[in-house]
Amino acid sequence: MSDSLLLDGLPVEQRLALAYAPVVAQPLFAGLFALDTRLAGIVRTAREPMLAQLRLAWWRDRLGQGGGQAEPVLAALAPLQGRDADLAALADGWEALLAERLDQAGVEAFLAGRAAASAALAQALGGAADPAARAARGWALADLAQRVSHPEERALLRDLAAAHDWGRVPLPRSLRPLAVLHGLARRTRGTLPLIAGPGSLVCAIRLGLTGR
Repeated sequence: MSDSLLLDGLPVEQRLALAYAPVVAQPLFAGLFALDTRLAGIVRTAREPMLAQLRLAWWRDRLGQGGGQAEPVLAALAPLQGRDADLAALADGWEALLAERLDQAGVEAFLAGRAAASAALAQALGGAADPAARAARGWALADLAQRVSHPEERALLRDLAAAHDWGRVPLPRSLRPLAVLHGLARRTRGTLPLIAGPGSLVCAIRLGLTGR
């Protein structure tokens, strides 16, 4: 199992998804989820957007320095060296949420960030980029819908979720955590948290075991 430092603070759905990753894929998924959680924390606790932007810029800079770093998240993501632009897109996506009012361009930046980072991870594990990106976009959309509270922003996310293609995404065993997260997102479509009650737990277990 991955270093406990990477698991601290992970949302319950990411912890569940990680439990179904093949051993060889666990460190990369743990690193990606931990990075996502660190970036989310910066945005969630931001009092001054400029300070949050500086902290996000620090992560972008460090992601471009490659392996051999002591920071556990960066060390876990070392196999993605050379794909720093894809990982930086994740930081860009979170930064878009610092806007005073979230619009469709901001939503797209967030979805694109998770998609780019997930596609890079998929390719590092020998998978195809496009299905991973599609799965990540669905996960990001349903997740974001639960993070906003302003009525106009909620209406925007509701409309985008209604128009989204929620078809099943074929993913290999190596990308089982993405299958879990996309499947949970497909189930809720942004109307509920990804994990909300016993039914969602049963769904996560089924997705983890079968991928469907």
